[in-house]
Amino acid sequence: MSTAPQPVSPHGDPGLQPERTTLAWGRTMMALATVSAIFLRWLPHHGFPILLLFAVSSGAALAIYLTQRRRYLASSHGIVHERADADAPAVLWTAFAGVALGALGIAVVLAG
Repeated sequence: MSTAPQPVSPHGDPGLQPERTTLAWGRTMMALATVSAIFLRWLPHHGFPILLLFAVSSGAALAIYLTQRRRYLASSHGIVHERADADAPAVLWTAFAGVALGALGIAVVLAG
């Protein structure tokens, strides 16, 4: 029987909200990375304006990746201290990236 050390979460319960939230942010990051790759496939058809879409989607995916650990720790410590706040700036910036992608997508298609 293996006694490999298990990762220790700051709150002691691996099924709590921080883990589910981390998984949701991870899915969002993967979706944005996938969309970035799709945008690169459209480059020959739509030209260089598609690079704006690539920059926004890959930038948003990178931002999620770079801030994931901080969000998880803040949420975990919030549970331990019984005071967890939502990360409104992260949600707003992600929503802004989605709206920007939509607007830029419409502009690129109409221009092409």
